[in-house]
Amino acid sequence: MVGLVSYGAYIPYNRLERKKIGQAFGDRPGKGEKAVANFDEDSVSLAVSAALDSLQGFETDSVDALYFATTSAPYLEKQSSATIASALDLQPEVRASDFGGSLRAASSAMIAAFDTVKAGATRVLVAAADCRLGAPQGQNEQLFGDGGAAFLIGQGPEVIAEVKSISSRTQEQIGNWRSQDDRFEKSWEDRFVQKVYAETVAQTVQTILVASGLQPADFAKLVITGPNPRAALAVANGLGFQPQQIQDELVDWVGMAGTAHAPMMLAAAMEQAQPGERILFVNFGEGCDAILFEVTDAIRNLSPRRAISGHLEPKDNHLEYNNYLKWKGILQTEPARRPETPRPSVPAMQRNYRQNLGFYGSKCLACGTPQFPKQRVCVQCQAVDQMVEYRFYGKSAKVATFTIDHLAATPAPPSVVAVVDFDGGGRVICEVTDVDPAEMKIGMELDMTFRRLYAAGSIHNYFWKAKPKRAVAGGQGANQAAQNPQSADESNKTKATEGVRS
Repeated sequence: MVGLVSYGAYIPYNRLERKKIGQAFGDRPGKGEKAVANFDEDSVSLAVSAALDSLQGFETDSVDALYFATTSAPYLEKQSSATIASALDLQPEVRASDFGGSLRAASSAMIAAFDTVKAGATRVLVAAADCRLGAPQGQNEQLFGDGGAAFLIGQGPEVIAEVKSISSRTQEQIGNWRSQDDRFEKSWEDRFVQKVYAETVAQTVQTILVASGLQPADFAKLVITGPNPRAALAVANGLGFQPQQIQDELVDWVGMAGTAHAPMMLAAAMEQAQPGERILFVNFGEGCDAILFEVTDAIRNLSPRRAISGHLEPKDNHLEYNNYLKWKGILQTEPARRPETPRPSVPAMQRNYRQNLGFYGSKCLACGTPQFPKQRVCVQCQAVDQMVEYRFYGKSAKVATFTIDHLAATPAPPSVVAVVDFDGGGRVICEVTDVDPAEMKIGMELDMTFRRLYAAGSIHNYFWKAKPKRAVAGGQGANQAAQNPQSADESNKTKATEGVRS
């Protein structure tokens, strides 16, 4: 059997309350909040974080292919999946591909992954992430949020959700679009878009129901996305699904996350899934993909992961609207009175990809001291050329000392830089992100996170930063239904047509 082996997700730490958007324009305040990628995050870094979550408990050298889905890649011409593969430390022989151009890119990548596994691949990693922009004071600005999700796909007894049936339908439509010259997503008139959407989704779902011999009542969860939450809810109701079956769309606290939206909902459904339950995954975009999953007993053995519930808290919803505009590059401000950042050296980047993206240092064979960056001469015993590669990601880290710089040029002053000590040895100087300077202290535990340092000369430069290690609220983990049967979507299903939804 072929299907999902693992799942993971990532929601940015920063949130923007929708009421602040309304207040900025004197409009009626919106409901809830949306997740906002930090100024040093983009679709690539979000995908890396989600993929790391999904890979917990699995060896990276077992991944034969990586498929990345997004509509907001940092480059129009350069493969983002290659950067992600390096950050995840996947083997050089991994097959990497980018999927884009449609909100259906994630389900297209998943279906391609199923076929790749059937053809003989051991495991395929599918990651989806998006940071779409809605124009200021528009409905899309209220709706769009940032996030990522990832699934490890394989076959055999490790499968936690088996693929039982797939149905696809392609339908040309200009409903939501963004040309190469457009910065913001554009949308056509709602009634026309929803009519085509309803017809296409209904035909696709009916096809998979007939093929499987199942009725709506036979499903534990329906994961369905649409041009807006109300349209998806209307189609689900019209097909005969009950409110308690419909997976919450996360709109009130995350927003609609583009290609990652349906995968994030699926990850949330998997957190509560029980063996024997069926999940119908429906994703729309110039057509529709419907995938029927059946949960297996193997889900009981999956190690804990943050997924969706583990990222809802902690959070920081103190982000102001003007700072949101600056982070997204919508509001142009006076640049810092500093020399312009030079374009990074491509030869230097090429030489140091494994160090800077894979986070590899060296370890002395003579005395065992880990060091970063890579060294020829040991700083401890001065042995020469007696080094092996040593990966720092995954090692426990703490603040040795830190500084708070109010003069550094940064979109989110002040800049926090720390000397970080790793368990087992090794020390790194790096920025600390997603942190309130007031919470910094010596000995504070840290996690390492993959971020974009800067972009200069149209080249994006990535590295690792530190962030505070925060406890997961509520005891989240893999398959928490037995401990917490009251899922978030059930307790919030009354919100399905409120707030920003239209």
